[in-house]
Amino acid sequence: MGEVGNQAPVFDDIPVNGGDLRVATWGRGDQVVLGIHGITGSSMQLAPIARRLSPDYMLVAPDLRGRGGSNRLPPPFGVRSHAEDCAAVVNHYSDRPVVVLGESLGGFVAVLLAATWPALVDRLVLADGGIPTPVPEDVDTDALLQAVIGPAIDRLGRVFPTPESYLDFWRVHPALSEEWNSDVEAYLQYDLESAGDGYVSRARKEAVRADGADVLTDSSAITAALTSLTCRIVLVRARRNLVNQTPPLYPDDVVERWRSLLGDFNDEIVEDTNHYTLMFGKRGAGRLAAYVDNARGKAHG
Repeated sequence: MGEVGNQAPVFDDIPVNGGDLRVATWGRGDQVVLGIHGITGSSMQLAPIARRLSPDYMLVAPDLRGRGGSNRLPPPFGVRSHAEDCAAVVNHYSDRPVVVLGESLGGFVAVLLAATWPALVDRLVLADGGIPTPVPEDVDTDALLQAVIGPAIDRLGRVFPTPESYLDFWRVHPALSEEWNSDVEAYLQYDLESAGDGYVSRARKEAVRADGADVLTDSSAITAALTSLTCRIVLVRARRNLVNQTPPLYPDDVVERWRSLLGDFNDEIVEDTNHYTLMFGKRGAGRLAAYVDNARGKAHG
């Protein structure tokens, strides 16, 4: 067990196009890790990883524009804009290439970052993200987002009377109900802001929709970026999807089609995990931290 994430995060504001990007940091080691969260998430999604890193590391995790403390930043949204913001974050905190951990949507942002600014990235750790999957032609973006992320998008714009009612909404989520923990609660509490007589998520629906369109219905830029990479890539996969069912987001046949197209590429399925517990559960977070620490995936506690 590391020491980096045993401390509360420190928040900085980094200048980017249109304003300031909120960035959470854990630790003060000289080995910088960039963590990039999922489509409706925030920097607090990276806290379970930070806690498992040694004091040699500093984990920096932005709230992508349209989420968390960056939810007042204006468009453009989309993975290319997020990659540009993340390049500014790396340049602010490090003078050498960094390991990038991209979770879900963050994996796609990480791929574009590495392809566009290769000098900034040492290697990629992709957690259930970053690799395009087949999508039916002429699919409706909103319908596809609803099908893929379900309850996560249902809460956007919905007013909850109390913070506890927001937690209760998530307690019955099929992917979290069996592995609820303090990291999940801290992540959800950070996501809330007051709105009139209640509370709403800080994730903006228009940002989520723009990002979803990028990765779900127009993956050509990601495909081109991914196949151009020369850095080491590891894909860490959950056994089950966002609603704790099979098939997973990345079944074997999808990954195998990519294996022959990528250079230094490896993958691992973490048993007994779903898309959420891959990041928030003990087993999944331990494996992700291990791959951040070294390319062999040495086990952590």
